[in-house]
Amino acid sequence: MPEVYVIDDDEGIRRSLTFLLRSAGSLVRTYDSAAEFLREADQLAPGCVITDVRMPDMDGLELVRQLKAANLPMAAIVITGHGDIPLAVEAMKVGAVDFIEKPFRDDVLLGAVDKALSRGAPGPRAEADVGDEGMRALFAALSPREREVLGSVVLGKTNKMIARDFAISPRTVEVHRASVMMKTGARTLSELVRMALLAKF
Repeated sequence: MPEVYVIDDDEGIRRSLTFLLRSAGSLVRTYDSAAEFLREADQLAPGCVITDVRMPDMDGLELVRQLKAANLPMAAIVITGHGDIPLAVEAMKVGAVDFIEKPFRDDVLLGAVDKALSRGAPGPRAEADVGDEGMRALFAALSPREREVLGSVVLGKTNKMIARDFAISPRTVEVHRASVMMKTGARTLSELVRMALLAKF
């Protein structure tokens, strides 16, 4: 059975995630730093890594980079605070399969883990499938303003930043984002970002 590796410097978070994941039937190992995990990563069974984007010494972004560079069979999920969306988007660009914003619901995290384990670590084939014409057609159907807003979202900008850039209200940005998600069928921000990256938007 694939394992889930929880990497966080906060002991309380490690404990709560371990309890949740074990309750759902997962095998779980915890680490208090990315460096500690990487020391044994090449000896571990394939699985899913859950890491906070902000940690001392080595952050979640650098951990994802190193996992990809070492070609380890680990699918990484990054947990992020609201202000860290740019870091989370960057993590997806370098190989994370998903990101989840805090605070998150238990079912959202468990669903992300299930998807990550079924998808496996991103590899050359995943990148080859990216040029999916159907997905590109979805993005081609967006209005010019929706495309501008989506481009800013993929850069990791917040609604307030996007509103300033285009001299519109944050509420208008939310309306455009909601429209983009409806047209593309994305259910979460991370799914929208992943689709855009895969379509080479």
